Amino acid sequence: MTSAQADPTGPDSGGPDSGGFDSLRPDSLRPSYSEALQRLRSAQKSSKGAPAYSRFVNRRAGRFFAAAAFRLGLTPNMVTTISALFSFTGIALLALVPPSWLLGVGVVLALAIGYALDSADGQLARLRGGGSMSGEWLDHMIDATKISSLHLAVLISAYRFFDFDRPAWLLVPIGFTVVSAVSFFGMILNEQLERRAALTTGATRNRPQATSALRSLLVIPTDYGLLCLIFLLLGAPMVFFAAYTLLFVGNAGYLALAAVKWFRVMQSLDRRPTAMPTSEGTS
Repeated sequence: MTSAQADPTGPDSGGPDSGGFDSLRPDSLRPSYSEALQRLRSAQKSSKGAPAYSRFVNRRAGRFFAAAAFRLGLTPNMVTTISALFSFTGIALLALVPPSWLLGVGVVLALAIGYALDSADGQLARLRGGGSMSGEWLDHMIDATKISSLHLAVLISAYRFFDFDRPAWLLVPIGFTVVSAVSFFGMILNEQLERRAALTTGATRNRPQATSALRSLLVIPTDYGLLCLIFLLLGAPMVFFAAYTLLFVGNAGYLALAAVKWFRVMQSLDRRPTAMPTSEGTS
């Protein structure tokens, strides 16, 4: 899952002159909800690599939340915190309450709203003129905690409430925890190393600005939004766990293939010559 918080050194960043609206203006001078929504529609970040739910559902939901948060005068960090409250409420319900259809609906709503708000914080940052280092840090820390905690909550629920004939099935959420944590760390590490390479070599990696709809559908097993939706099946625990296991297999396979690609990208960055200092940068 990619961070929704604006990257302070990337295309989502901005400053006082970046064209963002000032949410600290009085209500009479602040753009209306519809104006903020229109601005957000024209300022969406690249869809590169985004799976279907995240791209076609979550970003759009986040846009509405971001416009509302702007009108209320909320900061991106406030939205990030509200997102965390929804997400961790859903995770706590999953771990503590016996599975049922009603629980499934509650968990899905909490996780889905939390996920939409996780998209809204970055969109709000762009609307206000750019992100911040502290905002990016907070967003990444909450995402990392949420990703691992969700699968550990599945483990707790399965241990307490599921009727397994073999305890070895409990290894599935443990494995999913590892895969999700490594995937998230890998994506963040890639961004940091590519950023470092751009600073030392002066070259940047060419990235497509959009992903085809077909590819978004093909990578949907890795979509956090789809993971949220399968908790609707909690009323039938064994059916839920079968779907959960299939998602685990899909995510593990994707990580294995992606790791090979990521390593090759890093090798290509190694082969680039280091930029020579200019006369202006020497004394």
